[in-house]
Amino acid sequence: QVQLAQSGGGSAQAGGSLTLACVVSGVPYSRYCLDWFRQTPGKEREGVATLQNSGGTDYADSVKGRFTISKDNEKNTLYLQMNSLKPEDTAMYYCAVRRWRGAGLCTVVPRPTVEVYSWGQGIQVNVSA
Repeated sequence: QVQLAQSGGGSAQAGGSLTLACVVSGVPYSRYCLDWFRQTPGKEREGVATLQNSGGTDYADSVKGRFTISKDNEKNTLYLQMNSLKPEDTAMYYCAVRRWRGAGLCTVVPRPTVEVYSWGQGIQVNVSA
């Protein structure tokens, strides 16, 4: 049984930084992606960053150069380091496990796909101007 437990988040001013964490356990696949998505009220959930279990990362254009996804394998914890935050980064953030059937590395998906197997509980990030 996959379990994802999120922590971190909170509030920051524009230009500031926050770190999100997601403890991941019980993934039943040999090839999978660990994703961060975000969602604001009235909008669809959007992909932000992805990391393949065997390495490789990808980012949405809106966060490229500002956000960094990483994983501590000893702690089974996925991270999203968010720097140079903007008010438009305000959203509920979710970590997710997505089964990967592709030939290459995971790529960020603009919207959740049917391959998303499990979600974290979500955590709010607020960025003020």
